[in-house]
Amino acid sequence: MINFKILKKSTKSRARLGFLETEHGVVETPCLVPVATQATIKTLDSKEVEATKSQILICNTFWLNLRLQEKNIEKAGGLHKFMNWKKPLMTDSAGFQVFSLGFGKDYGVTKFMGKGENSLGESAKPKSVKITQDGVYFKSFIDGKEIFIGPKESIKIQERLGADIIFAFDECTPPQASYEYVKKSLERTHKWAKECLKVKKSNQAIFGIVQGSEFKDLRIESAKYINSLNFDGFGIGGDLWRERGGTKKILDWFIPLLDEKKPRHMLGVGYLENIEDIIKAGIDTFDCTVPTHYARRGYAFTSQGRLDMNKAKFLTGSMAIEPLDKNCVCPVCLNYKKGYICHLIRAKEITGMKLLTQHNLWYFNTFVEEIRNKIKRGEI
Repeated sequence: MINFKILKKSTKSRARLGFLETEHGVVETPCLVPVATQATIKTLDSKEVEATKSQILICNTFWLNLRLQEKNIEKAGGLHKFMNWKKPLMTDSAGFQVFSLGFGKDYGVTKFMGKGENSLGESAKPKSVKITQDGVYFKSFIDGKEIFIGPKESIKIQERLGADIIFAFDECTPPQASYEYVKKSLERTHKWAKECLKVKKSNQAIFGIVQGSEFKDLRIESAKYINSLNFDGFGIGGDLWRERGGTKKILDWFIPLLDEKKPRHMLGVGYLENIEDIIKAGIDTFDCTVPTHYARRGYAFTSQGRLDMNKAKFLTGSMAIEPLDKNCVCPVCLNYKKGYICHLIRAKEITGMKLLTQHNLWYFNTFVEEIRNKIKRGEI
């Protein structure tokens, strides 16, 4: 189980400082949760991840089940021992894959895509997955076999994986979904939330997920229902990333309806430009692939903005002998120069991706650390 304590509440916003105590250590909140999809932060080992000031990771239930079968991880002593990570862990429920392998794949979109037209009606069905009232049928791209995951299956997998915090099974709705589609989906998600609590046998903490897309009455309905159930914390899901400030507007609708004594985790949101907004809205933890995903494509986040290290201009001249960020004290900036990192990225060497991943995680964690300090100082 977990112990969540609020240390300070802002008088200027809903931001709050706290600590989240688990069997595997304490997490200072608010906090970034890097995404270790297949029990790894790509290109880094666990000690290297820890050195980036990362406090807690989230692993992906669907992909670990597909690749390894969770029973093998259970035999290895659970995720912590399997991946040699001694700090806290979360696992998602596979609910995001209902979208990403369904409508997301069909339309070639992410949940961050602008809303556009509400083109998916109540009876819309994705091509590659089958969504039923009892759960979802997926098809393995490895051997073509059909895989069924519902509330019971999701919880059983997550219990075997053994993370400190698990999530209820849900459907992450696509950005094109109409009001009618989201309402129907929400009924399923709420039904599954109740079933997840009923079948859970472990002492892991479990978070229920608030859905409802960008529809105010549905978000409020979902928040009230999930809050009425005996969850240990809350996940905020769905496609609520819009223009700057849009996400906070949606959060402001329903965050006050959630038990303030329980932690709130935002699923899959964490661009630099909206991190402060979601923290000011009352979010305690949030997972995001941005620092690692961009690193593997050659991008560094710095105090001077985002740098594309694929560009030849970093190979020569004064920029070549500069660190990625003169204001950064991460091991990468202290020991390597732009010219070398640019060379590695352009040569498609894994080490270049590794160095950028280390730097970006350090930069993001430091960015959130400074927000914690701002809350301490009463600035936000």
